[in-house]
Amino acid sequence: MDRIYDNCCGIDVHKKLIVACFRKGNKQEIREFGATTRELLEMADWLKDGGCEMVAMESTASYWKPLYNILESSGLNAMVINARHMKAVPGRKTDVRDAEWIADLLQHGLLQPSYIPDKEQRELRELVRYRKSLVGERTRELNRLQKMLEGANIKLSGTVSDINGKSARNILEYLLTGASMDGLKYDEMYEQKIIAHNLKATKEQIIDDLNGVMSPLQRWMMKELLAHLDELNIHIKNLDDEIDSSMKPEEKQASHAIQDVTGIGDTSAQAIISVIGTDMGRFPTDRHISSWAGSCPGDNESARKRKSGKTRKGNSLL
Repeated sequence: MDRIYDNCCGIDVHKKLIVACFRKGNKQEIREFGATTRELLEMADWLKDGGCEMVAMESTASYWKPLYNILESSGLNAMVINARHMKAVPGRKTDVRDAEWIADLLQHGLLQPSYIPDKEQRELRELVRYRKSLVGERTRELNRLQKMLEGANIKLSGTVSDINGKSARNILEYLLTGASMDGLKYDEMYEQKIIAHNLKATKEQIIDDLNGVMSPLQRWMMKELLAHLDELNIHIKNLDDEIDSSMKPEEKQASHAIQDVTGIGDTSAQAIISVIGTDMGRFPTDRHISSWAGSCPGDNESARKRKSGKTRKGNSLL
């Protein structure tokens, strides 16, 4: 086979061990390094001094990220490979063998690199992922709150459409005082616009729904839940501001353009941009990006028989 790279390196990445196979023509050198920043910088200097043209590594968990960042900052070309695309021959499984196999495939151009965005887009993606985690945690807390209210026979969800809204929060703060809701208190809160004027339930139904039986323990737990929800709302708001300030003008423009699609809002558009970026040159056609995103079925045929070509998972955030 033709040789694509004369000087290249295959790396087997682990949590605390890096095994590198540096190929120079027909010769090769194996070295082991730790995973600390100092040792990774030593490995980068070793590769630069040897005139390494390309480095390839497996996408092992998140252990490849610090190594990729250091190689990128050192001016070395690096690619991250899906482990499914380069399985070694069974019965020859050691760290050194893995590094040699990666280097061999790389030298002959048999590896397909994964799409790794630039550092700024990777940081934007981290922000979007963290926001998604916090939004999920807020949803779980709201579900716990709803379950607790049902246990106290308070039918707040039948009174207001959003138990995380302003009216619901005002009602909960009043109920936490231990007082009950009656007609006079309702009229007072209604006139002061503490309760919204567009609630879907009638006055009588609201009063019936809000008069439950709440124990002191439930009241204490509800205070803790509401305090946690307030913290989560502050963190999510801070993340929204940071994501907005981190996006480049062209990314904001693309985000607004994507929102023309029905069902995609600002948050979803930011998530899409953080994953695929704005440069569509890396995807030759729309079919390529659909395949990469895991939104189309695969192709699996043998002996003129169609086998399972189920849609793969793709990028979870996208």
